[in-house]
Amino acid sequence: MTTINLKDFYYWYLTDELVEVPDEVAEELMASKRREAAHAERVRYNKAYYSLDCDDGIEYSACLHEPSPQELMDRKELFFRLWNALNSLPEIQGRRVDAHLILKKSYRQIAREEGVDKSAVRCSVKCGIDRMKKYLQENF
Repeated sequence: MTTINLKDFYYWYLTDELVEVPDEVAEELMASKRREAAHAERVRYNKAYYSLDCDDGIEYSACLHEPSPQELMDRKELFFRLWNALNSLPEIQGRRVDAHLILKKSYRQIAREEGVDKSAVRCSVKCGIDRMKKYLQENF
C-alpha cells in the first residue's frame, strides 16, 4: 500500500488529503501525471496551439460570447463616461491622448506630426490621463 496526496492529482482538493491506495493504483496515477506533463511539454516545444479559424468557422462561432442586454448597456455607459472624460480635456491634450491610447501612435510619431518635442507629448498624455481619472472620480 502506498500513501498518496489527492491534492497532487486532483485540482479541486484545496487541502492535503492523504489516502492509502494499492501500489498499482499509485503507479498508474504517477504514470498518468507524467503523460500529461510530457504532452504539455510537446505542445509547448512544438508550438502546437490550434486555431479555431479553420474551415467554415463553426468552432470559432461556438466560442463567441453573445453579450446580454445588461452587458451592452454597461459597455455603452462606460463608453459615454470615457468619451465625456476625454472631451473634458483641452483640445491639444485631448488630441494627444486620443492619438496615443486609441490610435496607438507612439510619442515620437505624435511629436513628429505636431512638430514638438517627444517629452512634451509624453508629459501631455500623462497629465491628460491623470485629468481623465480625476474627472471620472469626481463625476461618477
